[in-house]
Amino acid sequence: MTLENGLGKKQVLSVVKLVDFGVYLGTEEEKVLLPKKQVPPGVKAGDKIEVFLYKDSSDRLIATTAEPALTLGEVAALTVADTGRMGAFLDWGLEKDLLLPFKEQTEKVAKGDRVLAALYVDKSRRLCATMKVYDRLRTDSPYKKEDHVSGTVYEFSDNFGVFVAVDDRYSALIPKREAFGSLKIGDKIEARVVKVHEDGKLDLSIREKAFIQMDADAAAIIKRMEEYGGALPFTDKAEPELIKKEFGLSKNAFKRAAGRLLKEGKIEIKENSIVMK
Repeated sequence: MTLENGLGKKQVLSVVKLVDFGVYLGTEEEKVLLPKKQVPPGVKAGDKIEVFLYKDSSDRLIATTAEPALTLGEVAALTVADTGRMGAFLDWGLEKDLLLPFKEQTEKVAKGDRVLAALYVDKSRRLCATMKVYDRLRTDSPYKKEDHVSGTVYEFSDNFGVFVAVDDRYSALIPKREAFGSLKIGDKIEARVVKVHEDGKLDLSIREKAFIQMDADAAAIIKRMEEYGGALPFTDKAEPELIKKEFGLSKNAFKRAAGRLLKEGKIEIKENSIVMK
């Protein structure tokens, strides 16, 4: 394998030459510089060093002993360090930030945003990032139905729902029917596995089972009623869109929680409002 083919990967290379500004690694025929500040103390010719290969600001192949947050074949959550005319730049633990081109963004990003990204080599043989990670996620997760998991939101679909990378590596979806609440790309979420498909992909819900979730939903309704001065200006017959906007709940979930509060004598449902007792 040529050194160029090792771009974006970790590998162990031999020291072939020591110079004032670092050491050269590889072979006499093909070698790459490891800058002096990256060289471990006491290194001599013939020693082996594990390095990561990337390109410097002049697009020259260079080695580093620093630990990148991302290598080829992996997916990781990275922070946007800055934006520019070519796209965004991600902090991945190396001196030179990683370019995330505009065409590889699933939505516009800003400095400080957290995005899930994969590493690829572009047509000019440079390392770049992409937010299009669906095909790069694994489907061999150890999780089963009813397990609780954490993951990162990375894409939205009007047809399917919210795409999530569980543990930032496994393919999962919050189906459209379960996608309540205000989520955005880069959000870290806690969820429950509701289905494991034959191909290994996971279906998630960010809500607990109905009988557990009802208590939390009821508390949210009471809190909002207090903010409204003790009454909601609508009933459990309100439009689903209004209920989702106000509470991030489905209409069924809202009705279940309101029914619980009614049964407990905490609210009264009137013709055009719900009031606290």
